[in-house]
Amino acid sequence: MSALRIQVLKVFKKLHKTRMKVFEGDERALTAARQKINEGFAKNKEVHNEEAIKELIKFGEDIEKELRTQVIQAREVKPGVFEAKIREDTVKLDNIPYDDNAIPEDGVKGKNQCCQSVKK
Repeated sequence: MSALRIQVLKVFKKLHKTRMKVFEGDERALTAARQKINEGFAKNKEVHNEEAIKELIKFGEDIEKELRTQVIQAREVKPGVFEAKIREDTVKLDNIPYDDNAIPEDGVKGKNQCCQSVKK
């Protein structure tokens, strides 16, 4: 088995493992993701150009990373209240509270006047 084929199979397996982890407990999403992954690999089954295969492997790795780090699932536990499944791999950004009194870097404080409220 060629090294390139082994890499393709590794990406295929990794995508499916990530799918199982990300969509755990959601049969509809698991099925849809499985079909999409399998379709993508089947569509490119006849690609024989080594450079094209390497690009597809990179694309598959990027997709796996995106799934693992960016996709979260939320479910409604009661009307208007949702519970999100945040995993350890999920990217968490700093949340800075909004401050009405903050002075932007451009030095303008407060709200800008609307053109309609300016006296002529």
